[in-house]
Amino acid sequence: MLRALLAASLLAFIGVGAAVPQPPAPAAGEWPVFRGTPQSTGVAVAELPDELVERWVFTCDKADAIESAPAVADGVVYVASADKHLYAVDLKTGTGKWKVKLKVMKASPAVKGNRVYVGDVEGNVYAIDANTGNKVWQYTPESGGEIVSGCNFYGDNILVAAQGMPVTCLNPKGEKVWEFAIDGGSNGCPTVSGDTVFASGCDSKFHAIDAKNGKEQWSIDIPGQAAATTAVADDVAYVGTVTNQVVAVDLKAKKVLWEFEAKVKAQPFYSSAAVTEELVILGSRDKKVYALDRKTGEPKWPPFVTEGIVDPSPVVAGGRVYVGCLSQTAEFYVLDVKTGKKKQELTLDGTACGSPAVAGDCLLVGTEKGKLYCLGKK
Repeated sequence: MLRALLAASLLAFIGVGAAVPQPPAPAAGEWPVFRGTPQSTGVAVAELPDELVERWVFTCDKADAIESAPAVADGVVYVASADKHLYAVDLKTGTGKWKVKLKVMKASPAVKGNRVYVGDVEGNVYAIDANTGNKVWQYTPESGGEIVSGCNFYGDNILVAAQGMPVTCLNPKGEKVWEFAIDGGSNGCPTVSGDTVFASGCDSKFHAIDAKNGKEQWSIDIPGQAAATTAVADDVAYVGTVTNQVVAVDLKAKKVLWEFEAKVKAQPFYSSAAVTEELVILGSRDKKVYALDRKTGEPKWPPFVTEGIVDPSPVVAGGRVYVGCLSQTAEFYVLDVKTGKKKQELTLDGTACGSPAVAGDCLLVGTEKGKLYCLGKK
């Protein structure tokens, strides 16, 4: 069991230049990549209403899961489904604009300019025209892998990773610029800041990679394999592991700043952290949501207990935390960011297995039954 778990371990990426600034939040109406920003902080500019209600629901062609976060740009929501289609949906009305049939997808789309980029479970990466849904190009690596993470961007280049596949940088034409191999592959969404990409993988190391040429700059040991996309804020990176820890890495000192592990029945962290000015917020397979002090790693409020494994990644908007869990009863929670107390609980048509996105005054999240919910104010 442990060997299988290690083989399926995920990787996470962050970038840093000469100095890493506090990562900017996405524009209020945008959510172009998996965690909202290139630095993967999971924090939105927009504030949502005190009570979320169903604004619209978009139904995919088949009742197959939406396991990824939607992407939002220029008033359009892009969502990938296990029914082999990438959909474009009008943000205001929930009306479908176009769809394109590719292959089974679990990864989040990413948007840059007039193109949407997404990977599939066979290792292919697609560039799709954002206006028409036409395929611009397809990249198929020599060593394909199951892509479950979203693409990210370094300048005009596209970064992607997968289990059994090197971290890969592509140019806008779909040509390989560089690749960086890590034993076991990588499933975390590449997170970028400045000119460096950081990756922690199945070798239990935290690697610094030059974003321009793919060469390693430095690496350090960490307690275990990364199980989620890394978030970076200021000069510190935050990531959960499959060996039950949350790790903070000081990017200037090139050392582990702190480690957190639950004192009772600790479980792996597959959820990616949302990072505010004070907190690191993420879920665990022990069915709890944790809020840790960014400086010390100490819990700031009692863990919030959910009804299921918390693999989905939380987002923060205003003073609230929004997160789902993998329960049979399909709960989706709204928590107070200061106290962790529940402010609202919604029941969707199925498990919210995808992570949420926030754009404008609404939250978007997909379910295991192929429904995309837009929640906000009527």
